[in-house]
Amino acid sequence: MDLLENLRAHWGKAFSLGLLNGLLLSAIMVPAFQAGIPPMPKPPSLAFAETLFGHSLPLFAGLLFHLAYVTFWSMAFIAGAYPRLTILRALGLGLALWIVILVVFFPVVGWGFLGLGVSPKLIVASLIPHLLFAVFLWGLGHAFFLRRGGSDRS
Repeated sequence: MDLLENLRAHWGKAFSLGLLNGLLLSAIMVPAFQAGIPPMPKPPSLAFAETLFGHSLPLFAGLLFHLAYVTFWSMAFIAGAYPRLTILRALGLGLALWIVILVVFFPVVGWGFLGLGVSPKLIVASLIPHLLFAVFLWGLGHAFFLRRGGSDRS
């Protein structure tokens, strides 16, 4: 199957997987931000939404951006990798997205290249949710797509 065929065949499961991945990540990251654990001024998705709209927004707006972003990339992973939903492929996507946040998103929201305008701690602090994204993506991929006979194992 090619990319579009995979997406057509599996879009419902892939969409559900993406939403669940985003919700799981949010269930970890929202309390972490409320506790002041990440060294970021605010969640990156909220900072990006505020940059796009040019004014302060409620956390809910950032969560919607986060869910859309995670769902999109989860669906892209399923479309591109199915049926070989390996941990290495998921980690590859997670690390690629981590690089994107460091070199694109952080400068766009005013945090500087690699987040160095805020703190060098943002480099590692932003890696952790991307690794969680990859692990959840891989695990959910197996839960959603593993055939009962076990022939999709990878």
